[in-house]
Amino acid sequence: MKNRIIYLFYIGFLGILVSCGTAKSKNHQPDISKFNATKPVVTKLSDSIFIAGNNSLLKNKQGIWELYVEGDPLEIGLNTGALSDSLLQKQQQIFFSKIKDLVPSKFEQKMLRHFLKWYNRKLYANVPEEYQTEIFGVSQYTSHEFDNIAPQYQRGLYLHAAHDIGHALQDLALVGCSSFAAWGEKSEDGNLILGRNFDFYVSDAFAENKIIAFIKPEQGHNFMMVSWPGMIGAVSGMNQQGLTVTINAAKSEIPLTAKTPISILTREILQHAQNIDEAIAIAKKRSVFISESIMVGSAQDNKAVLIEVSPKKLDVYEVPNSNQLICSNHFQSDAFKNEKRNLGQIADSHSEYRFERMQELLSENKKINPEIASEILRNKNGLNDIPLGFGNEKALNQLLAHHGIIFKPKEKLVWVSANPFQLGEFVCYNLDSIFNGKKTNTTISFEQEKLNIAKDPFIKTEAFQNFKKFKSENHQMDLDLKNKETISPEFIQQYQSLNPDYWVVYYKVGLYFYQKKQFRAAQINFEKALTKEITTAPEKAKIEKYLKKLKRKLQ
Repeated sequence: MKNRIIYLFYIGFLGILVSCGTAKSKNHQPDISKFNATKPVVTKLSDSIFIAGNNSLLKNKQGIWELYVEGDPLEIGLNTGALSDSLLQKQQQIFFSKIKDLVPSKFEQKMLRHFLKWYNRKLYANVPEEYQTEIFGVSQYTSHEFDNIAPQYQRGLYLHAAHDIGHALQDLALVGCSSFAAWGEKSEDGNLILGRNFDFYVSDAFAENKIIAFIKPEQGHNFMMVSWPGMIGAVSGMNQQGLTVTINAAKSEIPLTAKTPISILTREILQHAQNIDEAIAIAKKRSVFISESIMVGSAQDNKAVLIEVSPKKLDVYEVPNSNQLICSNHFQSDAFKNEKRNLGQIADSHSEYRFERMQELLSENKKINPEIASEILRNKNGLNDIPLGFGNEKALNQLLAHHGIIFKPKEKLVWVSANPFQLGEFVCYNLDSIFNGKKTNTTISFEQEKLNIAKDPFIKTEAFQNFKKFKSENHQMDLDLKNKETISPEFIQQYQSLNPDYWVVYYKVGLYFYQKKQFRAAQINFEKALTKEITTAPEKAKIEKYLKKLKRKLQ
């Protein structure tokens, strides 16, 4: 499942890149004539501390990069690119090496090019000029190694639509993000608190250089967001007015042309809205090309809502007379909840299961505070606390999150998880201290250390060490199945013992024995898989279909 998700992501990503050579927007660039285009001078104080005027990039002791930039859109882009140029180039290498590995077929690339050459012809027209300008600035520091695929600026622009294109063309929901909010009687102090896992997984290397960007723009509100090199869109963030945004993918339909990337829309909300009404007004201005739930939390309103968007319509959802809000990967508003596509998502995916698990955990914890929020985000068990096996996508903590994040909007506090996943220390930041204080020493991290939340004790357990070994052996198992290799009994025993509650270890061994025509052994393993919590209804149906075939073969 996860390998297919990665593959589809890169198929979409590759498609927009190879199409750019023939797209109508090929020669488009933003007008930067009104800006000072002088490139900043970067001073390197160490391998982890870089300064350019008032701007800086440093790696904190938890291993997270902290970026501070200010100015007009071009200044923000140029300073971001100059400070993070080596990270940018490494990130591009990660993307393009994946493309080479996963999409080696020249024929497939050619078909994508013909299909998509017109698809993104209007993409630039749906990205606000200020963000085009910022992307242009960042792109000046990307490698020329890939100019044969697309010029620097076009590559940077299309990267921001990679998720949307892959999602739209393949009806793709990238794994399963989970988010929740509590306020009033449901939070410890009555003030709004939000938590979310961004379960977007490309590879371990992709998440290695996580960036927390603190941005002070000339126009709009100061804000922070969690990002990666080259990404100016927002997936999780809060501004200094105490407005937060997070996004959760939903089932989407295929539009006829690229529109506004969802991360660009949420960036605009983050930078230019100070309350829920203003966030909704901005969302209504833009046409998106995938379906997404945007959770917006507001210190001014002391509550959160979901802005649910699709290529055709928008609706706003909040629970009447409630002090909490939960979001996974299906829609809840009147405009969407009974649509066939949404009902199929609820029936066939793990979205509803995670939704119910969040309900369960919130009901068990009467008052939510940051520590309890972190425990919910890190929870690895299923409904009624049953073991799911590590890495099961029914878990809130699927052990693949790019980051976990917690917001206290009224206090302007935010906690961001350090690697691995959301298991590392949750590092606390105070936006008022960062943006209002005099910035005289760029060598000191912005964190509010005394408010940090400790690492998950799970990191120290044998179970976690086994899970890391399991990931490696699971990859080897996939290769052996693909190549129809002979697998030793010792490997099978070790493989299953590393993650014994996970249905996948029995399903894949069942597939192996089925390949080898050892039908009784295949049956035993498929039946064992069915005793575990299988991730989705279609996957369960697939196992049951194998068992029907085996019953006929064994008669």
